[in-house]
Amino acid sequence: MKNSIYLLLVLIVAIVSCKKENSSENSNINFKKATGHRDSKSSDSAFYYFNLAKNDYLTIHDSIGAARSLANMAIIQTEKGDFFGGIETSLESNKAIKSNSDSLSKKILAANYNNMAIASNYLKNYENAFNYYLQALKYINPKDTASKYIYYNNIGDVLITLGQYKRAESYLNKAIKTKDKDTYARVLNNLAKAKYIGNKDYNPLPELFKALEIRKINNDKKGQNSSFETLSSYYLNKDPNTSLLFAKKMLAIAEEDNSPDDQILALERIITLEPRNYLENFKKLKYINDSLQTARNQAKNQFAIIRFDVEKLKVENTKKEIDLLQRNIGIATLSLSLIGGIFWYKRRKNRLQQEKELEVKNTQLKMSKKVHDVVANGIYQVMTKIENQENFDKDKALDELEFVYEKSRDISYEKEDTSNTAEFAEKIFTLIDSFKSDHVKPFLTGNSQNIWDGVNETNQNEIFQVIRELLVNMKKHSQASFVAFKIEKNHNLVHIQYKDNGIGIPGEIIKGNGLTNTVSRIEKIKGTIIFDNTTETGLKINISFPTS
Repeated sequence: MKNSIYLLLVLIVAIVSCKKENSSENSNINFKKATGHRDSKSSDSAFYYFNLAKNDYLTIHDSIGAARSLANMAIIQTEKGDFFGGIETSLESNKAIKSNSDSLSKKILAANYNNMAIASNYLKNYENAFNYYLQALKYINPKDTASKYIYYNNIGDVLITLGQYKRAESYLNKAIKTKDKDTYARVLNNLAKAKYIGNKDYNPLPELFKALEIRKINNDKKGQNSSFETLSSYYLNKDPNTSLLFAKKMLAIAEEDNSPDDQILALERIITLEPRNYLENFKKLKYINDSLQTARNQAKNQFAIIRFDVEKLKVENTKKEIDLLQRNIGIATLSLSLIGGIFWYKRRKNRLQQEKELEVKNTQLKMSKKVHDVVANGIYQVMTKIENQENFDKDKALDELEFVYEKSRDISYEKEDTSNTAEFAEKIFTLIDSFKSDHVKPFLTGNSQNIWDGVNETNQNEIFQVIRELLVNMKKHSQASFVAFKIEKNHNLVHIQYKDNGIGIPGEIIKGNGLTNTVSRIEKIKGTIIFDNTTETGLKINISFPTS
């Protein structure tokens, strides 16, 4: 359960209530209109006027005003389900802040990092959420203990999700000192959860029911659903009937509170525990989930349209000013155009020459990349099989080498690979399994064909080469005895996690060997790749890319 929206609202108030710290707000009509619409829950209009206010502030070089406007826009996007957009706008707001030494800048930064943490939580990027919460904690006022306790709770909640229960307890034990009843109930519920998941002999029920009672007294419906979900999870393997009872209570409150996320969570649990009503509950779950995704997509598109319209209006106003200026400098413009034409011709000539040289270099790079992927990695894969096979099959090895040979011939003729029609999931399994040896035991989880449905052949080939590059580097350099790949799909994103227990890769080497190809391939398919070599041992790599 994600209860961080409470903190989100707290920080919105913190940002907007600082009127005395920014006198330019009093003269910005659009900012006043935006706050009025936001307070009356007219999110679309508030977003529109905050965008106008942002442009007004940029015109007069008021970076703090622009950052505040962007922070409010980001929060609205996250509240409406545009999580990637919310993160992007928060980062834009942070970039606008020139100095983080004054109190208002720190409040804006805290709000932005908090917003990015909440959005990352919804996107299931829990490690990013944890890091963003830590950043937010750095910028809050030390005297603002109420917000500090909320942050401690949110950090503990994320650590529970990450399976770091003892570490979660340390943050939650700090947060339990809060005087706010809602926050106390939230912390108490999370602390009990961390204790019983980390220690199966621990009895969390007194604390869980105490948290639920506080939430009932305060009519905190989202909090009640958090308690019902925790109790349902606790009884899941101990008493399925009781677990089902709490799941149904959660669904009832979620419907009353019009909370689609909680309804989906409750229905998923009910479907598992009540198979006789599977079809009815599944249809209901699908309808709610489809409606939620449609609403979030509409919000995302609408925010993009609003920003486009505002920028278009700004461009049109700028064009009118330019037209007026051009009428006043007519003869001078003709003279400058002649000089500029000569200069442009020379630059164009040089640019064409540079483009030709660049084309040659790119062709060479492309050929080198193909040789590396097809020939070098292909031969290394065959060598690995031969090295680790007890019963060496000479004919099979020759066939595989002949296949690599044919591929190398195709490179010179720029032929595309159209002969391989095997299911991609099977290709991935075969590739990873080929690196199995007495010293290294690769593991693969989540690799099903439905994950790769929708991923085009070009992107499949890029991912195949990336995974093979990781395995080759592991075999050559890592000294690892354990290697694991985890593949999962979340909406239109495929996530691949690589872990090994080897010696790791120093940061300066990541961009200095074959892994450069890996980075460029992921960027080519509009994905992201993160090398995490900060752990004590081994290497962790997270890859994400869209299916289309």
